[in-house]
Amino acid sequence: MRKVLAAAFMATSALALTGTPVVEAVAQSSETIRQIRIEGNQRIEDRTVQSYLLVSPGDTFDPSRIDLSLKTLFATGLFADASFEKAGPDLVVRVVENPIINRVLFEGNRALDDDKLREEVQAAPRGIFTAARVQADVQRILELYRQSGRFSATVEPQYKPLDQNRVDLVFVVTEGPVTGVRAINFIGNDEFSDRRLRSEVVTKQSRWWRFFSSNDNYDPGRLEYDRELLRQFYQNRGYYDFRVISAVADLTPDREDFYITYTIEEGEQYTFGDVQVETALDKLSSEGLRRAIPIQDGDLFRGDQIEDTIDTLTYAAGIAGYAFVDINPRLEADPETRKVNVTFAIDEGPRVYIERINIVGNTSTLDRVIRRELRVAEGDAFNRVLLDRSRNRVRALGYFEEVEITERAGSRPDRTVVDLEVKEQATGELSFAAGFSSVDAFLIDLSVSQRNLRGRGQSLIARLSASDRQQFVDFRFQEPRFLDRNLSAGVELFSSRSDFLDVSDFESETIGAGVNFGFPVTDNTGLQLRYRLQSDEINVEDTPLVIVESTGALATEDVLIDRNNPQTPDDPSDDTSVAVPIPIDRTPLPAGTIIVDQCSEQFAFRSTICNSERSDITSLIGYSFNWDRRNDPIAPTGGFDFSISQDLAGVGGDVQYIRTELTGATYRGIFKGVRASVRLSGGAIEPLGDDDSIRINNRFFRGGSNFRGFDVAGLGPRVVDVIADADGNVFEVIPQNSLGGKVYYQGTGELTIPNYLPEEYGIRTKLFIEAGSVGTLDDADLEDEIFFTTRAGQFNNIPGGLPASRQIRDGLGLRASAGLSVGWDSPFGPIQFDFSQILRKEEYDRTETFRFSTSTRF
Repeated sequence: MRKVLAAAFMATSALALTGTPVVEAVAQSSETIRQIRIEGNQRIEDRTVQSYLLVSPGDTFDPSRIDLSLKTLFATGLFADASFEKAGPDLVVRVVENPIINRVLFEGNRALDDDKLREEVQAAPRGIFTAARVQADVQRILELYRQSGRFSATVEPQYKPLDQNRVDLVFVVTEGPVTGVRAINFIGNDEFSDRRLRSEVVTKQSRWWRFFSSNDNYDPGRLEYDRELLRQFYQNRGYYDFRVISAVADLTPDREDFYITYTIEEGEQYTFGDVQVETALDKLSSEGLRRAIPIQDGDLFRGDQIEDTIDTLTYAAGIAGYAFVDINPRLEADPETRKVNVTFAIDEGPRVYIERINIVGNTSTLDRVIRRELRVAEGDAFNRVLLDRSRNRVRALGYFEEVEITERAGSRPDRTVVDLEVKEQATGELSFAAGFSSVDAFLIDLSVSQRNLRGRGQSLIARLSASDRQQFVDFRFQEPRFLDRNLSAGVELFSSRSDFLDVSDFESETIGAGVNFGFPVTDNTGLQLRYRLQSDEINVEDTPLVIVESTGALATEDVLIDRNNPQTPDDPSDDTSVAVPIPIDRTPLPAGTIIVDQCSEQFAFRSTICNSERSDITSLIGYSFNWDRRNDPIAPTGGFDFSISQDLAGVGGDVQYIRTELTGATYRGIFKGVRASVRLSGGAIEPLGDDDSIRINNRFFRGGSNFRGFDVAGLGPRVVDVIADADGNVFEVIPQNSLGGKVYYQGTGELTIPNYLPEEYGIRTKLFIEAGSVGTLDDADLEDEIFFTTRAGQFNNIPGGLPASRQIRDGLGLRASAGLSVGWDSPFGPIQFDFSQILRKEEYDRTETFRFSTSTRF
């Protein structure tokens, strides 16, 4: 029944909109209109209808004006039908109002949800129901389905009449199957294979593994974009005359997919010929600008180099003070020599000013947070260089997934409107890290942070970290515009407990607070000042020992060990007498011996790590200077960054030292999809005043996430046990406690490489190499070699009774590792896997071959 009503109503509405207006019994007359009566209206008031009429009481009955009034009524879209009739001296206007839409419903849609369809259609509750508008919405819905690859989709509009001239509008959708791309073929390609060209276009062939992508659905609009991509691909490889003759999509016989065929003409390969710069501007030198252009005679012709050169010349003109320049490249191709001569003509363009800057897409971030990063303001002269810098500054905030700047004409020829469109990304992060190592096997770390609190650009970190090695509570708040000035300020409160008993034989507890202030020095440099006050308590593991009270030496006793022939335990003739430490549970203890802790002053071979066992107050001031000249803050392909930081402890408190660290990196894009970076870093710390050594918790440790391939604190100075055989030959070096170092140096090289997986998988790969070291201890931290004899069960797979010694190994010998890092933007957060291979190490270093980390953003 609903379908019948819909068909009847749509036909009536269409006839009313397209037929001839009805003017009944109204002939030309000199008689005047006494009154105008409105009939048939339900919601619309009489005076509203009369306001659309071109006649009024007192006018004569003029058929032409009445006819025009009727057309005006239909043009409002409020009426499904209308007629005029002369009733004596009165003019009667009869109308049939269009219904009001009560609800807009969708049925049969599964691929596209209701919200997506409602965004596209113009019909809305409390809107006017007209056939034309409904049919337009049908076409919009069909276009959405075509874009999603469903070309056989149909949409039937239906309505259900309600009281008070209202209707429920229902779009009944029959989606049909997804129309994929069975194959993409090329005709005329001799230099590049079909497979190579398929990798350059956005449209992909339908395959089972592309279930996350819609690029394998046929879309005519995307086909045109692919033609442009092919043109760019060939022109960037010297094929100046390349053109796409045709791009044809044929439906397969089963009507489920399309065959796409591109017919192309590659042409000949060209090189650059003579390249010139012409300018009449006083402050610009043609010769100087020519030297700034990287294009040389004989280079392979590349279309993107023309665009890059225009950007370079625009930037150079901006530096010289010309904010408005027109750069027109003139290309002349010589088919005989197969060279393209290029002339860049530079003229001063018309002065254009920024009329308005629109911020679009910032659903969470406040406008002022973005505007304060812009290097231009409304009313300023239009400057491409400053706009590019503004875009990079907004991207560097890290709040947005995409940042794009476009310009459009303003209200006057010398005005332009700048639209800055952003796409918000999650700035909150719930992170989870886990790793597998040769020593710890597994560790877990959790933290929560928000880098854009309430859209104000403020940073808040409330971290509660609990792992096998460390428990950490940290609260940090950073205000990027303190007191509405170009000054950042922050405060931090922290408390931690670190357990390094397994790697350095100590544990520490720290509680403290700090403040910091930062400000830009120039557009590319910044300075941060900080102060921190903290209390540190270090405890060395309690290890009771039995010593000789008079000498402080370890108390031993001789025991017989059947080391030479374990098969004859009852034959004492082949046993060996060895000295082993007296156990602390011996009752009674031998005369002249006592039990002390390993850090007791009475123990003659007390470890130097015991010097750090105390509680101290540290009061330090410091600064950091940063210099950033990267061309992109997220994925740089050029430029460098550099930072230096220093901390001075001793402004009050118990600890005195100066610590310096430097880091620098350079970046380069090699070609599409391949980027290289090299980072060098180093640091040193020296005691000051009365301090003769650096406490272990202030030294440098490398390994884990900051030196892949090595365990946490896996390289550097370390206590080791050296085991020898009966003849005194060393056959085992067992690493014990890591001591950290006063100096470190490190170089890291990374090469981002394509993995040829579909981009929608979000998988990135890069090769890395790490090289460096950490070491150098103060004399007070070095200790004499301690000789002992192994006890049965003291070391895994090491028998008792062997000569051994405990030593400190220190040095800055080079360590190196290389490997592969794989990053995946998974549905539940980014994950990184690191696979490492050790290239160079010391025998006492601790290594790991695999590490992974992940985080979830919100």
